[in-house]
Parts: sequence; C-alpha cells; structure tokens
Amino acid sequence: GRLLMKTPLYDQHVRLGARMVDFSGWEMPLLYTGIIPEHAHTRTQVSLFDICHMGEFEVRGPTAEADLERLLTQPIAGIRQNAGAYGYLLDDQGGVIDDLICFRLQSDRFWLVVNAGTTAGDADWIREHLSAGTEFLDLSGKTAKLDIQGPATGPALEQLFPGRIPDLKYFRCAEVELNDFKGLLSRTGYTGEWGYEFSLPLAQAVECWRTLLTHPQIRPAGLGARDTLRVEMGYPLYGHELSTKAPPAGVAQGRFMDLSKTFIGRDAVQRALESEDLRVLTGLRMEGRMSARAGDPVMEGANNVGMVTSGLFAPSLGYAVALAYIDRNLAGAGQQLHVTVRGRALPAQITELPFYANGTARRAPPGSLPSMNQPIKNQQPATSAADSVQPVKMESI
Repeated sequence: GRLLMKTPLYDQHVRLGARMVDFSGWEMPLLYTGIIPEHAHTRTQVSLFDICHMGEFEVRGPTAEADLERLLTQPIAGIRQNAGAYGYLLDDQGGVIDDLICFRLQSDRFWLVVNAGTTAGDADWIREHLSAGTEFLDLSGKTAKLDIQGPATGPALEQLFPGRIPDLKYFRCAEVELNDFKGLLSRTGYTGEWGYEFSLPLAQAVECWRTLLTHPQIRPAGLGARDTLRVEMGYPLYGHELSTKAPPAGVAQGRFMDLSKTFIGRDAVQRALESEDLRVLTGLRMEGRMSARAGDPVMEGANNVGMVTSGLFAPSLGYAVALAYIDRNLAGAGQQLHVTVRGRALPAQITELPFYANGTARRAPPGSLPSMNQPIKNQQPATSAADSVQPVKMESI
C-alpha cells in the first residue's frame, strides 16, 4: 500500500496504546481506550486531539482581502481582526473544493484552516486565482495543531498556563505565548463543546502535547470520538456531506455564503437554491441502536427521497442518528420516513439539528451560571460574519 504520512505525535499515540488507522493518507489514532468513553470524557471533562494533519495557509498583501472575497463564500470584509468565519471554497460549477475557516490576523493578513485530504488541491486552486500583489504561504508542513475540547477546558488551561489564556469569544483568535509555546489560539470547537485550537511550530508539538496531558482532567481522544461528537452536532464532513459533486446549497441553504457578492461558483449555488429538486442536509433519528451507513437510501413508501451521508449510534443520546440529503419538500421536522439498511427498512424521523442540544461551545464559562442554562438555538444567518454562530471547521474524519 501507499506510505502513510505521520504527524509529529505518532510515537506519542503508539506509546499511549492508540489504534492507528489510515485517514486521508495520514496514520492517525482512531481510539485509545474506546470511542464511547473518549466521547463521554469530551462532553463532560476535556479531551486532547491531534489535528496536525490539517492544512494551514497564510494569505497576505494589499489585494489579499479582495482575492479571498472572490475565492470564498463567506463575507471576508465583515471579519474583524482576530476573528474568523466558516465557509466554502467552490469550483466554477459550485462544487465544494473544501470547507474552511478564514481568520483575519491583521488588516491585510489572513489565516486559512483547511482539511487534510484537500490541502494540496486547495493550495493549487487558491494560487491560480490570486492577484500578483497577494502572497500565499502554505504553512501546513511547519505547523502543528492541537485541539483541546470539553466544558472543563478553560479551568484546565488556566491551571497549566496561569494568566496566559486570553478571554476569547466564540470564533475569535489571538496570537499567544503559553510558557514555552508560541502560536495562534482560536476558539471554534468541532465537538459542540467549549474548546480551543492551538496552532504552533511543528518542533514544539510533542512537548506541548505532553505538557497538556500532565493535567489530570485532560485525556487524549481519537478520530472515532471526533466523528461521533461532530455527528451529534450535525456538522458536515468533507468527503461525506460535502464534495465537488454537490453545490453547498443543500447543506448550507444560504448560510455561510454572502450571495450579495461575486464569488467563484455563486451562480451555480443560486440556481441550486432556486431549484425544485434540491436535496437538503437533514437529521434523522432512528429507532434503537442499529445505525444507517453512508450511501443507504432514504425512502418514503416505495419512493427514494434521499441518501444517508453519515450514520452512527450517538453515545450522548442512546440511539442511532444519521445525516442525510432529503428532498426539500419532505425535509420538515417530524416527517416519518425509513432507511433501507442492509436490506431492512428501518423507521426514521426527521429531527432538527443539532441532535445534541446541550453543547457548551457558545456558553459563558463555568462560574457565570445563569447563561449555562440557556438553550442553544439552531444557527441563524448572522448579520456580521465575525459574530456569526456557525458550525465549526469540518475536519474530514
């Protein structure tokens, strides 16, 4: 087989007894102790994920903002300094080349976080579409990324790095020095829980990983738990819910796209949004523990009305759920359908996303208790990109 790439933390995972798997050409930890305990620890305490396989680009110069405005669907002008917004990089037909977060570090300096399997293609596409005055740096090979996720993240990091953790709002970032470690700290969270992502030089990855794991509450978690956590939140994943074959109209339904500006693929997205036969990304609640798989057909009686893109048993909920593209006219909450799973017709009910509604990602940290009890509403289109409440960077799982 092909030679798999390894992150700088490979030896750490092996030492911790991780089960390693091929993910987007990288040898990555699927699990350490088990998917369900790692999932539960992330929902209740704090977990550490190796995300070094993901790509990071810097785009800078006087024409950087205008170039990104044309390349990406999110409204770049609306991103304030040290803030980010989620959106899509599209091809001319409106297919999704990647989904990514764009942060503004300075007025003319941007940081893009992209998926592992698409990094090289993203870099080629972006380079082809930049003005002469825009500088593009692919920093993926020099940058490590650690995600620290869970409701106890804030207190745990404050104990490890007293006075060093800035008060970051959701979808904000800051350049930080955490004792010996220097890098970019962001707060987006792919798990639905309060958390941070730390991008730092590759050479510091092992020491930082080991330092974080000295905290008694912080435990490593693998890509298995990462997937169950993101499906419970209804977050799409590149290669499952997103691909070059489908315009993002069906997953975003107009969110994370500024249709008032000109961007590559805009006309195709507009046509898809207006078309009668649009299939939209929908949540399905299954009965019991048996889960649907990607590719399973969704049926209304004898009619095929959709297709499952991700399905699994949801550990926080105790039943199986699925994400599926379903005919727009049938995609209302409460609609009863069934999924054909390995020859059996399993009942499925359309349900609003997220499946798991108690995530802490956007709540005030523990201590300001009143807001802990506020329900988290489904994402609504935001007026300003920087303040938009949005699903988080979809790292392909």
